[in-house]
Order: sequence, then structure tokens, then C-alpha cells
Amino acid sequence: MKAHEMRDLTVTELKARLSDEQEALKDMEFNKAVAGQLENPARIRMTRREIARLKTVIHEMENDESRSEDTE
Repeated sequence: MKAHEMRDLTVTELKARLSDEQEALKDMEFNKAVAGQLENPARIRMTRREIARLKTVIHEMENDESRSEDTE
């Protein structure tokens, strides 16, 4: 999911998606440690980047909310 698509979601939806992605990453890392290899090793990198994107968008939205409260 692209960052501009994420910005259309609410913060709670983003946090739920973040939780899902973190769980998927944990599963992939566990499978890599146990089995020694993955079906698609590049998926770990893509998942980490997705988590970073989600955290960035959540942080931006929370900062925008706090700034709007400060100006009122």
C-alpha cells in the first residue's frame, strides 16, 4: 500500500494494519530461523518497509491532530 493510500485511512485502521504487519514479520523471521530459508526472502524487506511507512503516516497524523489542538 502506498503512503498516499494510507493517508485516506483513520489512525485506528492504520494501527490495526501496523499490528498485522508486525505479526507477519515476526512469523517470517521465526520461519527463517527454524527452516533456514523462506519462499520469498524479499518479503521480509518489503514488510519492514511497510511497517516504516505505516509508522511514518501514523506519526504525521498524530502530529497534525496535536497541532490543530494547539492552535485552537
